[in-house]
Amino acid sequence: MVDRSRRRLLAGAVLTLGGLPALAQQRVKSGTVTIEQLQVAFIGSGGVGEGTLHFQGRSHRFSVGGLGVGGFGISKMEATGDVYNLHELSQFPGAYGAARYGAAFGDKGGGELWLENPQGVIMSLKARRKGLAVSLGADAMVIAFK
Repeated sequence: MVDRSRRRLLAGAVLTLGGLPALAQQRVKSGTVTIEQLQVAFIGSGGVGEGTLHFQGRSHRFSVGGLGVGGFGISKMEATGDVYNLHELSQFPGAYGAARYGAAFGDKGGGELWLENPQGVIMSLKARRKGLAVSLGADAMVIAFK
């Protein structure tokens, strides 16, 4: 029940910020992704990291960076999840809108992250966090292949 209310709160915040309309549309799983990112937040937030996309039997390394609003603290995030609506590899890199929530206290922490780009590619991620941080907000992230 708590998880459902968090998702409703997050969805409302994202819609208010003008983001992620395709989350309500049908999603077709097309791959998986792992991301490691260092995040720093004090009202505004920033992050830098890297990841791997697993798509059509191949692995593709990428870098990720972003800026956003919402949260306090510093944490290292490791996230894994599914990629939806990716039909061609060229649809993956570029700018993404992101919505997130989570917390980290020492080595115990977690959260969820949803990303969508203008081509309709969606990532739904479960995050593990280490550090001291509270996160609830929206970001703009840029992904580029290495």
